[in-house]
Amino acid sequence: MAAVDSFQLLYREISRSCSSYFETLALVGALYMTSKAVILLRDCCTLVRVHFLPRMIPSKKLTQRYGDWAVIYGASEPVAKAYAEELARHGISIIFVTQDHTSVRDTAASLSQSYGVETVVVLADFSLDQAASKPIKEAIRGKDIGFLVNCVDESLTSPQSLIEMPEHSLLDLVNKNVAVATLMARLVLPGMVERSRGAVVNISSGACCRPLPGRVTLTASTGYLDHFSRALHLEYSGRGIFIQSLIPFQIASSGRQPSTSTSTSSREGWFVPKPDVYARHAISTLGVSNRTTGYWPHTLQYGLMRCIPEWIWVLGSHVFITSS
Repeated sequence: MAAVDSFQLLYREISRSCSSYFETLALVGALYMTSKAVILLRDCCTLVRVHFLPRMIPSKKLTQRYGDWAVIYGASEPVAKAYAEELARHGISIIFVTQDHTSVRDTAASLSQSYGVETVVVLADFSLDQAASKPIKEAIRGKDIGFLVNCVDESLTSPQSLIEMPEHSLLDLVNKNVAVATLMARLVLPGMVERSRGAVVNISSGACCRPLPGRVTLTASTGYLDHFSRALHLEYSGRGIFIQSLIPFQIASSGRQPSTSTSTSSREGWFVPKPDVYARHAISTLGVSNRTTGYWPHTLQYGLMRCIPEWIWVLGSHVFITSS
C-alpha cells in the first residue's frame, strides 16, 4: 500500500513539474492543426475559384481578350487537337504547325467546315534549324495571334529506360519538346508584346511533379515545359500576356499517364476525361491560373500526390515497376 501511495505521489510530482511542457506541446499541436486547416481551406477556395467560378460567371469572348488567331504546335496529339477544336468553337482561326501535314489535314478541314473559321497548315522541318522558322513567320505575319498552344509528345509516356532509347529518337524528342516549344514562343511573343495581349499555353503532364522510373524523358521534358511556362509568366505577365502551364493527369484515349502504370490505353471516367471534356475545362481556366491541371478531379489527384513524401513515392514506384 505504501508503494502505491509513493507511486501516486511521484506521478503527481512529475505531472506538476512537466505541466508547462505539456501545455507547450498542446499549443504546438493546436498551431499545427490550425495551419493544416488553413491550407485545406485555401486549397478548397482555389479549387472553386479556378475550376468552378469561371464556368459560372460570364466573361468576355476569347477573341476580345486575346486575339483572333491561334498557333497550335503538336496538334497530332489528342489533347492539343481537342484544345484547337474548343478554340475554333469560340470563333478563333487556327494555324497548325506540323512536320507531317497528314496528321492535321483532316482536322483543319473539319474545323473549318464545322465552325466556319479559317485554318492554315504550316509545314516546318525543325531539323533544318533556323530555316524552319521562315514559313511560320510568313504564316503569322499580319495576323492577330492571340494564342500559342504547345503540346508535349505523348510517345514519351511509354516506359523505357534512357539507355534503351535510340540516340536519334532521344535527340528528336528533346528537339520537339524542348527546343521547338521554346522557339515557337520566341516567334509569337513579339507580336503579342506589341499588341499587349495574348496567351501562351504549354500542355505537359502531371509527371513533372514526381520522378518516375522508366520515364526519364517524360519527367524531364514536362518539367522543362512547366518551369519554362512559370518563368515566362513572370517575365511577360506585366505586359498583358498570360502564360499558362497545364499539367494534366491521365486522359482517355491519349495515353497521357504520369503514373507508373504501363498501360497505354485508358477507360473514360471521372478522373479520366475525354480530350474534348478536358479541353473545355482547361480553356475556362485561361486568365485565372497560370499553373493548373486544367481539370478539377486532376487537381484533387495533384493535391493527394503532394501529400505523399517523395521517398515513399519513389519506393512505391520501384516496387510497382519490379512487380510488373
